[in-house]
Amino acid sequence: MRVIDDDGTQLGVMPTEQALNLARSRGLDLIEVSPTAMPPVCRVSDYGRLKYEQAKKDKDARKKQKNWELREVKLRPKIETHDYEVKARMTERLLMDGGKVKVTIMFRGREITYTMFGRRLLDRMVADLAPIAVVEREPRLEGKNMFMILAPRPVPTGPPKFTHIKVTEADIQANEIEHADDDDDEETLPTETAPNEGVARA
Repeated sequence: MRVIDDDGTQLGVMPTEQALNLARSRGLDLIEVSPTAMPPVCRVSDYGRLKYEQAKKDKDARKKQKNWELREVKLRPKIETHDYEVKARMTERLLMDGGKVKVTIMFRGREITYTMFGRRLLDRMVADLAPIAVVEREPRLEGKNMFMILAPRPVPTGPPKFTHIKVTEADIQANEIEHADDDDDEETLPTETAPNEGVARA
């Protein structure tokens, strides 16, 4: 087998017994790193430390992959100011972590006739997050949900607006498991004389 040292130095080709004795004499392990090579390649190293380093690399890789997942933040058209700020801070945090965010307005019952409220809420979100986010997909209406997709701005144009509002991981998880629309809910919005604003379908 071909043996390499812990620092990558080639120690040459040697019999298995000789390689084992070399590893034992240093208080280390003989680890097979390339069994299909001819001859097989083994490394003289600390197996426990190697496992730890690999686990750390895997964790970092998963963390980076998670950042690129499309996350969703859901709002209702009648959302209160404080609740809106918490949702905006949550969206801000996800964007600053490098992920894209789908912002969804959920309409229930007759609320669907007041889509202009949802559109204004999305426009407000875009304006509030403008320093750190760009609109990747314009707002559109699908069924009883209106949504848009925000992506992190490559170079922020200013500081985030909602960093003073505390958002925990529990808040994010709670947002992700919010149930869908309840068709039997007849909640309505305040009457407005402005005409109904449609949202063009892409």
